[in-house]
Amino acid sequence: MNKRFALLLLVLLPLMACNKQETPAPAATPAAAENAAPAANEPVPADEPAASGETPAPAASAQTPAPEAAPADADAAAAAPPAASGALTPGTDYVEIPNGQPYLPLNGKVEVVEVFGYVCPACAQFQPLVNSWEKKLPANVRFTYVPAAFGGPWITYAKAYYASETLGLVERTHNDLFKAIHIDQTLKGERGQDSVADVAAFYGKYGVDPKQFASTMESFAVNAKLSKAKQWAIRSGLEGTPTIIVNGKYRVLGKTFPDMLRIADALIAQESARPAP
Repeated sequence: MNKRFALLLLVLLPLMACNKQETPAPAATPAAAENAAPAANEPVPADEPAASGETPAPAASAQTPAPEAAPADADAAAAAPPAASGALTPGTDYVEIPNGQPYLPLNGKVEVVEVFGYVCPACAQFQPLVNSWEKKLPANVRFTYVPAAFGGPWITYAKAYYASETLGLVERTHNDLFKAIHIDQTLKGERGQDSVADVAAFYGKYGVDPKQFASTMESFAVNAKLSKAKQWAIRSGLEGTPTIIVNGKYRVLGKTFPDMLRIADALIAQESARPAP
């Protein structure tokens, strides 16, 4: 990739974080107005994670799919087989990533990545659905979180994720950290700037020495993982969070969070059916 272009993307990515939301029908999603994207220089409001499956999902730039060809006559229309329930439309349901690569070697698995940010209100709303969905994924699927590192507090919390991963704390702290930022507001998220010590104090409640956690956040290993996540997000054409990417090849779009998961399920089935290389 042209280095100048990559640097430009790193500058622009913070402006695109957590801000690709469609406006749904009012009756279906009463919280839509609260979840609208803020201006680039305004803080993102803290929203409580929603339990409802009707929360609007961030969507990549919409492309209008080509209309289906009309059958020559009514008899032909009646004879035409119905579209498969899992049928997907490129450009509407997903974007195929040019020369896309998985985040980690597949090793016979189908990789599903959620690119997220702890400070992102939409990610906080998506998380309860992800929790339920992940438990039902087939055995051949490897689900991986990749924190977005758009700048400012995003960087701090991306490091926190990788430090918690290193110390074996993700399973115990992942949901609780969303809650601390967006519901309890004991951490600022994008409403301010939490220090490394602030974040380490949160993890200290789970049995780790806060000084050890702070040191791990600033370690070479965590910074290497952060750099890898940044570059992979750029190559994958990340436009906002949360985003689901399947096998490094397909970036899921969708109009609502349940729609995103429907599309991901269809892509997982498609990739699972491919013959092993």
